Amino acid sequence: MSDKIAFIGVGNMGNPMAENLFKSGKEIKVFDVSNEMIERAKKKGLNTTDSIESLINDEISTVITMLPEGKHSKEIYLGDSGIINKVSKNCLLIDCSTIDIETSKEIGKVANNQGIMMIDAPVSGGVMGAQKATLNIMVGGSKEAFDRALPVLKVMGKNIYHAGDIGSGNGAKICNNMALGISMIAASESLMLAKRLHIDIKKVHEIMKNASGNSWPISVYPPLPGLIDGTPSNNNYRPGFSAGMMNKDLKLAYECAKSVDAETPLGKMALEIYDQFCKEGNESKDFSAISKVIGGNAWDYPID
Repeated sequence: MSDKIAFIGVGNMGNPMAENLFKSGKEIKVFDVSNEMIERAKKKGLNTTDSIESLINDEISTVITMLPEGKHSKEIYLGDSGIINKVSKNCLLIDCSTIDIETSKEIGKVANNQGIMMIDAPVSGGVMGAQKATLNIMVGGSKEAFDRALPVLKVMGKNIYHAGDIGSGNGAKICNNMALGISMIAASESLMLAKRLHIDIKKVHEIMKNASGNSWPISVYPPLPGLIDGTPSNNNYRPGFSAGMMNKDLKLAYECAKSVDAETPLGKMALEIYDQFCKEGNESKDFSAISKVIGGNAWDYPID
């Protein structure tokens, strides 16, 4: 079989992921329901199509999907025009969407019953990670499917982890993002407190990066502008990873916790904070913009 990749979902994350595959020399064609996203893909030089029907055929060796929610993945794979019934038995299916574990398992079971290899491979690292091909990719599926997918995944990411059976990738991603949502709030509270105390925020940030209060939101993705170049906080909170997506992932974590009777009080509180933030019209802002509501009127104090 020829090495041909079909990529479905070229939004903020999918677009640079597909672009990196294209730049690596892969033969790739992309599709998205959004005409705007298709036009963006064209400007990157990507080969596009206007329908799933013209994208999927038995010559495709790999299908990669990057979709917003479980319902979208389910429709693409198992719907009336589901691609599982259109690809050959030798095709590898890679769902990079962050979705609920049960839907991931359901799709994987249907694929397996038809003798088709599939992995769930959600990613972490935001748009910057997608652009730089430094994503962390968490994979669920058989060892055979993981090994086969690895050369493609390495083009899009830096750290590739085999978490376990199908659904485990999403499980790991959900746990990771619950911690991320909580720690972004914690970083915002800490930095905003320093501002209200009229302490040099840049010095506090430097101290925290090298002390026990360090975290990914502190060292890599600070929620306040003027601390690290290239972060959304320095670009009016244009999303690398939107508040709406974080809210979705925290809801997934909350549902997972309920399903296994796990107590996650901080995860639940983080969900309540982000849910309210989104309801106030901030869904499309970067999730680090949560700092705008954490510190009260601390924003009255300049960073410099």
